[in-house]
Amino acid sequence: MVGYDAIVIGTGQAGPPLAGRLTAAGMTVAIVERNRFGGTCVNTGCIPTKTMVASAYAAHLARRGAEFGFRVNGGVQVDMKEVNARQRRISGQSREGVEKWLKNMPRCTVYEGHARLESPRMVSVGAERLTAGRIFINVGGRAVTPEIPGIADVPYLTNSSMLNLDSLPRHLIVVGGSYIGLEFGQMFRRFGSEVTIVEMGPRLIQREDEDVSAAVGEILQREGIAIRLNARCIRLRKQGDQIAAAVDCTDGAAEIVGSHLLLAVGRRPNTGDLGLEAAGVATDQRGYIAVDDQLQTNVPGIWALGDCNGKGGFTHTSYNDFEIVAANLLDRDSRKVSDRITAYALYIDPPLGRAGSTEADVRRSGKRALIGKRAMTRVGRAVEKGETQGFMKILIDAESKQILGASILGTGGDEAIHSILDAMYAKAPYTVIQRAVHIHPTVSELIPTMLGELSPLN
Repeated sequence: MVGYDAIVIGTGQAGPPLAGRLTAAGMTVAIVERNRFGGTCVNTGCIPTKTMVASAYAAHLARRGAEFGFRVNGGVQVDMKEVNARQRRISGQSREGVEKWLKNMPRCTVYEGHARLESPRMVSVGAERLTAGRIFINVGGRAVTPEIPGIADVPYLTNSSMLNLDSLPRHLIVVGGSYIGLEFGQMFRRFGSEVTIVEMGPRLIQREDEDVSAAVGEILQREGIAIRLNARCIRLRKQGDQIAAAVDCTDGAAEIVGSHLLLAVGRRPNTGDLGLEAAGVATDQRGYIAVDDQLQTNVPGIWALGDCNGKGGFTHTSYNDFEIVAANLLDRDSRKVSDRITAYALYIDPPLGRAGSTEADVRRSGKRALIGKRAMTRVGRAVEKGETQGFMKILIDAESKQILGASILGTGGDEAIHSILDAMYAKAPYTVIQRAVHIHPTVSELIPTMLGELSPLN
């Protein structure tokens, strides 16, 4: 049995920097990893997928060369082996960097194996028994396999196994019309696959406003992606070496036959085999570890950070979890999860940047509000780049003048959203941005213009 001041389970976005802060404060730390260092973002999430998105964007732009005054002789040929070699190289560099950092961190001991809680103060890793007064759980999540009739009879891919494809699918069927499914769908369409996206609901990305969902659908369909909505009775079967997906849709063929199937219907936390019950750690009905506003579980001395606590599910929220825990433990700075403003991006092209409440949220709240909206066709930077799809939208509290939320679907939207997000954190009135002088030519410069054209939200 080996004693430490703290044990960190998992090396995703929250775990390694927390180990760094704790050891710098003089504590001894054991950090445990059962798989690849770096967690989802580094290995199967943001870094490899956005690397592939960049390759798909380059191929797409090259095909549009004539619009910009050049031509690619012989056409654009995508080599999936080279595409994947690039993403594996970039992902591998990040993974190796995390591993090297931890293994060379003073007062930090790395254990490679599966961690299980044996009590509120003891963790087992194989034959090893580790004890500590503080335990931090940072175990992430994984793709959900839905209960679809026939799923056991067909091969399927998830966001993780998609990264191992070294050949181009002839026809990729994507079950799930949200972030992961849409990003992979557009990506592989641009690589050259036929793509059909199947969504059980009446529209894509249903957490977004209807105008955003409709615009995203139009963007994807313009590139030749087939979208099947209201697919309420999906059934799968093998058809030779193909996969047949029967769908109950309002229109279109009753069955889709493809070469590959991607399941992109959500994620679940990796909490089922941690021994949480032995430590008395409570979870909700979906398996997420229940935490308070400072990320402490119901058991004193145990915290849960990152995707396993159900408080964010993004790389940036996981890192912020680390910041909250470190601030409270080490800096005497009372930081809380409830201070966090919802913000994220959908990395189709053009991307969607989101912050705060949707229009639907504001309408449900009953608040008196103002709204501003501007098409990307009226944004000079977008016109110059030949990327005019999408729009920007902002919602304002009519009484306080504070920004309630915004959506920027358009070129640079994932970056431009941050000027709005910063003003929201500052609790500043929208007039601060409206009167700011932004640089020309940028997407951000049209945010003040949009704010000068507000109208009541009816």
